[in-house]
Amino acid sequence: MNELVELTLAEYEEKLDKHFNHFIDELMLIRVGRANPKVIENIKVDYYGTLTPLKQTGNIIVEDARMLVVSPWDASTLKSIRSGIEAANIGVSLSDDGKIIRVSFPMLTEERRRDCCKDAKKMLEETKIVMRNARRDCLDVFKDMKKNSEISEDDMAGLEKDVQKLLDNYTAKADSSCDKKIAEIMEV
Repeated sequence: MNELVELTLAEYEEKLDKHFNHFIDELMLIRVGRANPKVIENIKVDYYGTLTPLKQTGNIIVEDARMLVVSPWDASTLKSIRSGIEAANIGVSLSDDGKIIRVSFPMLTEERRRDCCKDAKKMLEETKIVMRNARRDCLDVFKDMKKNSEISEDDMAGLEKDVQKLLDNYTAKADSSCDKKIAEIMEV
């Protein structure tokens, strides 16, 4: 196989991996009623006049199954951190003692659970679309190579199978991850 083919396949697999990892990161943001630092760590807060991700302003610790503790590095920023979390409107309740903020995650209602499952399925479908677009782009490169007689008809058929096999593997991983998340969401 020539160098351009190998490079194109490597780029394609890298894109699939990137899209899959992004999907996993997005799934982590779906709140399931348990305390998860990922839900709040990227909330932007006013930190000395600059919008800064919460994780860069202090420590976020899981205290128990339904509570996170945010310990700002500078106590004077407590109010702006609290305001930022409230503004994110993620359905949590907050309390502070002047030094730390306790973020309490309430139990999800059945309706909210179903909405979260729909969100997960929607993200899965969007990820699959992006992955299929990456497959199309990769195959377009190979079609151009075949058109220019850089690869043979047999090579093209083999490459199409390789590209599809990679897509099938990543799609199966995404499906499995989504199923696990839905099971986690529906767990009472």
